[in-house]
Amino acid sequence: MNHAPTTKSELRQRRHARVRAIVKGTAERPRLAVYRSNRFVSAQLIDDTIGKTIAAAHGRDFKGPQSVQAKEVGKTIAEKAKAAGISAIVFDRAGYRYGGQVKTLADAAREAGLTF
Repeated sequence: MNHAPTTKSELRQRRHARVRAIVKGTAERPRLAVYRSNRFVSAQLIDDTIGKTIAAAHGRDFKGPQSVQAKEVGKTIAEKAKAAGISAIVFDRAGYRYGGQVKTLADAAREAGLTF
């Protein structure tokens, strides 16, 4: 018998699967995938047509609280995208609520020149 997902993690994975059924990254507009752990935040630019990561940034490279990490990761991923000739992306928040670290990362990426 199937049980309804009960944990936060299961509910997030379910939301993420719903979004991933729609959101696809291409070479022209890769997917900016965000991941949050208890200590760090990270982001990847992914071309889903070939299944390759174009650029990545991780919070462990920056000192400070998670909000500072998220801002730096957003700036870094935008700089790496520009270096790869990418200016437009699709945003994949991976089932996380759009607030806190996720919003900070997205805002920093927008400020650094990415459009989504």
